[in-house]
Amino acid sequence: EVQLVESGGGFVQAGGSLRLSCAASGFTFDDYSIAWFRQAPGKEREGVSCISSSDGSTYYAESVKGRFTISSDGAKNTAYLQMNSLKPEDTAVYYCAFAPTVLFRQWVFVDSFYAYWGQGTQVTVSS
Repeated sequence: EVQLVESGGGFVQAGGSLRLSCAASGFTFDDYSIAWFRQAPGKEREGVSCISSSDGSTYYAESVKGRFTISSDGAKNTAYLQMNSLKPEDTAVYYCAFAPTVLFRQWVFVDSFYAYWGQGTQVTVSS
């Protein structure tokens, strides 16, 4: 079974940076998508970024474009989310999610397509 373990969350001042990691294990799929979602208190979970294994295509929510960068290291089975220029509105629990297929663009932020989820890591940005 696929297991995802996130790390790298924490407390940072506005304008600062954090890098989240998602270590994946227990899968043998050649084609997959890994995404980051987040959920702030009182709000619905939203997609932040996604990367596809097939060609490395990346996708970003409009709210994080130009500030966040998703990447992956196949040898380590680890995905990363580099978050720069953080804002208080980025405060949320960030979740890593795994889909055992390459998703079309219109589906990358639909959480029901992701079969496996990490436990989440808290990111807090102070103003």
